[in-house]
Amino acid sequence: MANLNRVLLIGNLTRDPELRVTPKGTAICQFGLAISRSFKDESGQTREEATFVDIEAWGKQGELIAKYCTKGRPLFVEGRLRFDQWEDKTTQQKRSKLKVVLENFQFLGGREGGAPGAGGSATGEDAGVDQTYERPATPPPRAPGGGRPAPAPQHEINDDDVPF
Repeated sequence: MANLNRVLLIGNLTRDPELRVTPKGTAICQFGLAISRSFKDESGQTREEATFVDIEAWGKQGELIAKYCTKGRPLFVEGRLRFDQWEDKTTQQKRSKLKVVLENFQFLGGREGGAPGAGGSATGEDAGVDQTYERPATPPPRAPGGGRPAPAPQHEINDDDVPF
């Protein structure tokens, strides 16, 4: 049987990211994301509901998020769910938490605070080893409707060449 553990979220940071480093030097960034949902209840009134999710980003991706993101910043996150269990040291009770381990992300919104790279993205589980996360100086041309980048023209097209 096939398995799938994939989470896609768009929300706003609930707090400033917290960056820590393991004894081996690997960065770990932890932050919260608030995801809002609007819906109409039985009486027809519009209601809003928020879901709060804890996110964990490792390596270069975590460093970038800690450097360029602050509370309230919109962010797209792609990752996987992880279930953590531990015993509380003070109460000796078993505790558990479901969190998202970030695999890819993309900055959303404008360049608030002058954050270079806003709108760029970072990908890969081992991001940062040999990858650069700088946004290109000029973005590729977009297809009509804002879809994927339009393919580069192979040659000049003359109106006389078009059969209709």
